[in-house]
Amino acid sequence: MDHSTTLSQHVNASREKVWAVITDIPGSAKTLSGVKAIQMLSEGPYGEGTRWKETRAMMGREETVEMHVSQCDPPRGTTVKARQGGADYTTRFTLEERDGGTELALFFGAEVLKPTFFSKVMMAAFGKLGMSVTRKALAKDLAEIAAKAEAL
Repeated sequence: MDHSTTLSQHVNASREKVWAVITDIPGSAKTLSGVKAIQMLSEGPYGEGTRWKETRAMMGREETVEMHVSQCDPPRGTTVKARQGGADYTTRFTLEERDGGTELALFFGAEVLKPTFFSKVMMAAFGKLGMSVTRKALAKDLAEIAAKAEAL
């Protein structure tokens, strides 16, 4: 069972400035209002293998997820993966120069690894609601990334 969404945001800033914001993992709790805390698990600059724990507030509760960079192509795009509660999550950012700024696209997908009858029923019942909440949170993230990049 696969659930995914794609969003985009025009940013009035160069691709390099947008890239600097989305790859500043330690600073993301200051940039993104939904992120409550970041704990770095690896050292060095952002790149494939970079790992961290991210605590977010979603639907009135906090959840901490371990994340890692699975693909990095500066300043064109990056893919971040996470596994939580029997599901694989993929977030892919793509940056394209457009209209004197940057078109920032975000793909988010959730795939249940070993769907049980119960998880299939729950995804059918709450999958659309969950994706709606997730989509709103991701749209807010994109707007906050744009605001930060435009202020650089």
